[in-house]
Amino acid sequence: MKTLDGKVALVTGASRGIGRAIARRLASAGATVVVSARSLDASVVLPGTLMETVALIEGAGGRAIPLAADLDVPEQRDSLVARAAEAAGGLDILVNNAGFAQYAQVSDMSDAVIDQTFNHYQRVPIKLCQAAIPLMRERGAGWIVNVGSVTAQIPVDRYDDFARFGGATIYAAAKAFLNRFTVGLAAELLDDNIAVNLVAPSTAISTPGADVHIPADYPTEPVEYLVETALALCQLPARERSGLLTHSLHFPLAMGLPVHSLDGREVLPPPVIPDYAHPDIKPAGE
Repeated sequence: MKTLDGKVALVTGASRGIGRAIARRLASAGATVVVSARSLDASVVLPGTLMETVALIEGAGGRAIPLAADLDVPEQRDSLVARAAEAAGGLDILVNNAGFAQYAQVSDMSDAVIDQTFNHYQRVPIKLCQAAIPLMRERGAGWIVNVGSVTAQIPVDRYDDFARFGGATIYAAAKAFLNRFTVGLAAELLDDNIAVNLVAPSTAISTPGADVHIPADYPTEPVEYLVETALALCQLPARERSGLLTHSLHFPLAMGLPVHSLDGREVLPPPVIPDYAHPDIKPAGE
């Protein structure tokens, strides 16, 4: 029996990158995965579509259900969880991965970019959680995983070139909100047996959407380590492990967690914490 047999997961932003990878790993563990993005089979800017994600999951023997939803449109955002539960027969797991990143200096950033950034990393997770919590309460348990960012940490060198000129301040501040939101919501839902945790890269993960923001000389890490951490967070009882702010390389290493390929069939080498990792990340991601 696979660890997530009988479970239903909703993963937002699943047409490419981290969201697609998480959806594939949850499906390989037995979950029925509802994958969501703006459209089913069209990609205006970046490569990757929901139907491609579904094909990858089904080709590996898993089950996936695609649902289009533009999270910038309140009506589509607010109906997504109910649509997912109706399509799949309930909801056990919510992965808040969908995001928006457009870097610019605060002095130059438009109101539209500010609003969209905070909408994706504040209002969207709040509204999706509000919709998911009653469904999880009905089932007696649930798991919410928010996808964070290492940029939420205070920069080691507050005045290095990236801090001064990289334009990540608004994005990083929005991601820092997710840290506090995760810890607070975990406390509120402890008695409901609903675990709320966050996973972030220990360094940076190369994806079609993120590559433009990663400096050319900055080392990246494979996505599988973050994905394995996300899977582990979808299995932990709330009263044992909730309110964690975990990081992709640190958590599997500290917990002795084997890391697998996205199809779950191969075991990858244990993670190695690189010298350039942020020193304020605790070993167990707590």
